[in-house]
Amino acid sequence: MQIPSNGIHLEVEDHGSAAGEPLLLIMGLGMQLVAWHDDFVQSLVARGFRVIRFDNRDIGLSKSFDHLGVPSLGLNSLKYMMRMKVDSAYALSDMADDAAGVLDALGIAKAHVCGASMGGMISQQLAVRHPTRLKSLTLMMTTSGARSLPGPTFKARAALLSRPKAQDIDSIVKHYVGLYKAIGSPAYPPGDAWLTARLSMSVRRSHRPQGTARQMMAIAADGDRTAMLGRIKLPTQILHGAADPLVPVEAGHDLARKISGAEIDVIPGMGHDLPMALWPRFVAGISTAASRA
Repeated sequence: MQIPSNGIHLEVEDHGSAAGEPLLLIMGLGMQLVAWHDDFVQSLVARGFRVIRFDNRDIGLSKSFDHLGVPSLGLNSLKYMMRMKVDSAYALSDMADDAAGVLDALGIAKAHVCGASMGGMISQQLAVRHPTRLKSLTLMMTTSGARSLPGPTFKARAALLSRPKAQDIDSIVKHYVGLYKAIGSPAYPPGDAWLTARLSMSVRRSHRPQGTARQMMAIAADGDRTAMLGRIKLPTQILHGAADPLVPVEAGHDLARKISGAEIDVIPGMGHDLPMALWPRFVAGISTAASRA
């Protein structure tokens, strides 16, 4: 369903009993709400959560910002490396306000929040900008943005910046299969058939690479969130893969040090994805944070 939020419209899905504990899921760079697998969502519903997932702005079926143009990745990458101001169409703080607006539209005063990758960055902003709206916080495979942290491996960075060889659906899906195999969990490979089916469904639902580019610039422009992390006073659970090639595990340990009382679960063999075999562990982590609220 389309709902108004922060002056725009977002695509939102609401799962489970209205009497359940509200849990807002925030997905990562270029990812749609369907990246939170239906079965994973239902496993959270079975634990007593009312699960809300949504398409971030500029992705999926939510508001497009194509009228703002396509950023130059090369130029802005150079600016980022030189510590100059990166141009962005909007900020992660705007996306955090979008998330708060989802809760407003659904009449939810407070919710547990779980963010993955860029969604974890948005969740950090949400916890600081709207602290009274959160009950607990789960941060998955994400980072504070501190410059001292190790960056992606060369292979992961190259895969992220690569483009499909053609613009037909099969070529686009093949491109994404290669990307997810490059950044995924070495101990939990999903198999090409499963990955192709999932990504084909996602691409047919929506394919908006220009929105992904604008979101990438919002990440770069947000910079280092270290100074704000000390203001987070919530039960916080950090879930991070020991084999993450895109956001190395040092980023998870860094967050655990900077957020008061945060607990961290480092998962051997996990990369930068959400393997089915680990869903029970993710559900347990989210539930642990919720139980501490």
